[in-house]
Amino acid sequence: MAELPRRDFVKRAALGAAGAGLVSACGPTGYQAPADDTGAGPEVRWRLASSFPPSLDILHGAAVYVSERVAALTSGRFQIRVFAANEIVPALQVMDGVQAGTVQAGYTGDYYYIGKSPALAFGSSVPFGLDSRQQLAWLHYGGGLELLRGIYADFGIISFACGSTGAQFGGWFRRPIGGLDDLRGLRMRIPGLGGEIMSRLGVTVQVLGGADIYPALERGAIDATEWVGPYDDEKLGFWEIAPHYYMPGWWEPGLTATLQVGLDAWNALPPRYQEVLRSACAEANLMTLARYDAENPPALRRLVEERGVTLHRFPDDVLEAAWNASNDYFEEQAAADAAFREVYDSWKAFRARVFPYFAGNELAYANFAFPKL
Repeated sequence: MAELPRRDFVKRAALGAAGAGLVSACGPTGYQAPADDTGAGPEVRWRLASSFPPSLDILHGAAVYVSERVAALTSGRFQIRVFAANEIVPALQVMDGVQAGTVQAGYTGDYYYIGKSPALAFGSSVPFGLDSRQQLAWLHYGGGLELLRGIYADFGIISFACGSTGAQFGGWFRRPIGGLDDLRGLRMRIPGLGGEIMSRLGVTVQVLGGADIYPALERGAIDATEWVGPYDDEKLGFWEIAPHYYMPGWWEPGLTATLQVGLDAWNALPPRYQEVLRSACAEANLMTLARYDAENPPALRRLVEERGVTLHRFPDDVLEAAWNASNDYFEEQAAADAAFREVYDSWKAFRARVFPYFAGNELAYANFAFPKL
């Protein structure tokens, strides 16, 4: 299909501010069926490529959840068949599959595609960025999603926030990190802008799909890796080879996964099906965050008490160097890329508003109450 001019995108896709909300006022799902809804509507069959393996039942499961909800809310007339990573397209080429029309939709992380546009990273998570609540607030009520959709329009795609992991951990290391010097020469799997910053700190960075990480650790191709957090990381078995587990995951403090949909496929949907898909993604955001918050604490306990994992905090010199390198990168990229600057300026202003608020009331509560147990 012909590429769309960015500014024509919002009009073409028929998206208003109300459609961008997390959950509309019509009910808990965001979709309210008409009184005479008997499932009438065209039969639609889509294929969706995921960047994640089925073993990650929360993250990959979000795509399955969207498929099931869409079918349920259309009496089975809108069907989305979900394919795991590498079944149709490689894990890190989902966006290419959507862009080419190989699949109608993809479930992935925006930051895997910073080679297409570095600004896409803001749709996932960036170093020292927003937590999951703040990220969703910026995307839906701070203008972030509209800006990112303007970029996606250049690739013939519309995007939907469709899953939140909460604050991620800082990853698995074969040996302890005593300070900044211990990072230099380390080989680490880490994607997105976090990988760019780690590279500036002397790390040799690799980007691998989830299913490829353990074999790379096992054969010694990498010395360290990050993924999501205790629940997923335990499943993937990283602790067996790299027993030193670090926090915080400063490069992904609130990752949001994305449903990418080809604009031709989106525009061919009846309005009711479009609303159903929006609502299913909104529900997936709530479901994934709630499940990770429920599953990560017992998983971390198992890792430490049963698996022999040693939990560490990143040294202060690593955090300070990463903070400075991150801010330098943002400013350099903003000066070189107008699209990046537009998104960055919005995100930066939003962060400046919400961080002081969270550092007050919420942090005061957390600092007092959380250590009590």
